[in-house]
Amino acid sequence: MGFNCGIVGLPNVGKSTLFNALTETAAAEAANYPFCTIEPNVGRVAVPDPRLDVLARLAQSEKIIATQLEFVDIAGLVRGASRGEGLGNKFLAHIREVDAIAHVLRCFEDGNVTHVDGSIDPVRDAETVETELMLADLDSLERRVTAAQKKAKSGDAETRAQLAIMEPVLDALRDGKPARSVAFDPEQQRILRTLGLITSKPVLYVCNVEESAAGTGNPFSAAVAEFARAQSAASVVISAAIEAEVSQLGDEAEKREFLASLGLAETGLTRVIRAGYDLLGLLTFFTVGPKETHAWTVRRGAKAPQAAGVIHTDFEKGFIRAETIAYDDYVTAGSEAAVREMGRMRLEGSDYLVQDGDIFHFRFKA
Repeated sequence: MGFNCGIVGLPNVGKSTLFNALTETAAAEAANYPFCTIEPNVGRVAVPDPRLDVLARLAQSEKIIATQLEFVDIAGLVRGASRGEGLGNKFLAHIREVDAIAHVLRCFEDGNVTHVDGSIDPVRDAETVETELMLADLDSLERRVTAAQKKAKSGDAETRAQLAIMEPVLDALRDGKPARSVAFDPEQQRILRTLGLITSKPVLYVCNVEESAAGTGNPFSAAVAEFARAQSAASVVISAAIEAEVSQLGDEAEKREFLASLGLAETGLTRVIRAGYDLLGLLTFFTVGPKETHAWTVRRGAKAPQAAGVIHTDFEKGFIRAETIAYDDYVTAGSEAAVREMGRMRLEGSDYLVQDGDIFHFRFKA
């Protein structure tokens, strides 16, 4: 699977409508009142990748299997959520379990859809939710730091390493800055992820605009883009209404024609996935053969044995080498046999860093 992304935001900003459209399901009830989503809804979608079709055609594969992206629709947060307002504590617990946050912001005017604060101001809304998340992290970390400081006095090395992360993050939270604003080296980042802090997770701001602004955005989404840049976060413009319409079209040609009529080259789902992959530093590799062409996802920086482990843990444990072909070389040659004849098949060892588009055949001992 690709990654796990929680859809959050204030009530009535289009979270459930977006979730329904992205997962092409009506599992989440989209209604014009707060807290219509009481339990998080989970949906998985195939990650669109045109390279899959190309490889499958060349290899004459019987099946195509895309990597998966998981969305979790989490009920709307309100001011005071960190203190339990609006069932906030329950929702905050759900957010802690995801890898990244897709923060949906209402960037459209519509008198028929109420707003909890009575006016449209997506930057204010973003700050409201971010404040609640920081307060939740602050409460959690203050209690944990006190206990860790006592334990560290006994000389526990693991606790001291955690404290080296927790204390500067706590200072940042007290200054009104999220945990992700503190710079750490890769090993410290690994420790930070184990702490389960909500504001340490990467954020993608999803600007839900009216249909006419889906291609260009509007002043509201422009303000969010500027806000996101200041937060070292990403933003993307999407129209949940358009996505809902597209999800109802069964034929791909019909979908393309509909999008083209609106001046759009791709769906919002594709933009969200692209932004999400970049946000989390993910990349895709492939396994190709007559039975199936399969896409797999790993984090950037993963080595060949880790990629093998995504397919099966035994492959990583018994890893010997990876027969590797670059995507462009495979397409140019037209087949695996032709690649071998060209001398473009590489044998990579356990230190090889996976590159996006790599085609692997793993050798391992049982």
